[in-house]
Amino acid sequence: MKSTKDEFLEILSNYQGILYKISFVYFKNRSDREDNVQEIIYQLWKSFPNLKNQNSIGSWIYAVSINTSISRVKKEKRIEYRETIPEVTDKSNLFDEMSQNESLQLLLNAIYNLDEVNKSIILLYLEERSYDEIAEIMGISKSNVGVRISRAKEFLKQTLNK
Repeated sequence: MKSTKDEFLEILSNYQGILYKISFVYFKNRSDREDNVQEIIYQLWKSFPNLKNQNSIGSWIYAVSINTSISRVKKEKRIEYRETIPEVTDKSNLFDEMSQNESLQLLLNAIYNLDEVNKSIILLYLEERSYDEIAEIMGISKSNVGVRISRAKEFLKQTLNK
């Protein structure tokens, strides 16, 4: 029988990509992203004993990660954003690998201009989550998800065509 710690570490290992993706969307500065990942892990650990439905672990991780990131952005208004993601040659880190792709950089720069809620919704949409799952994670109606995705896609299209 696994201990709570071992079970948590296994889940974290299986879903760690979510933490990095969400941090990458919310924070342009590498150290801010790394700090945010650590805060997400801490919040996940704190709420892990209350996880009741083992079938919705991914949704739980998304919800905690998004809420932690939004809270941090609101709490630390002093975070300084850069206009572009710096080029990095070291591929030892997931953040670095994600910033190597030029198309992804352009998309991320456009996504940075969305508000926190729409960033989360677009991230979940790009992760091919269903409208129902996005609604559950974000705590909004399915129809509101559709409206927000449509508006965000239009905004991104306009931003990328400039």
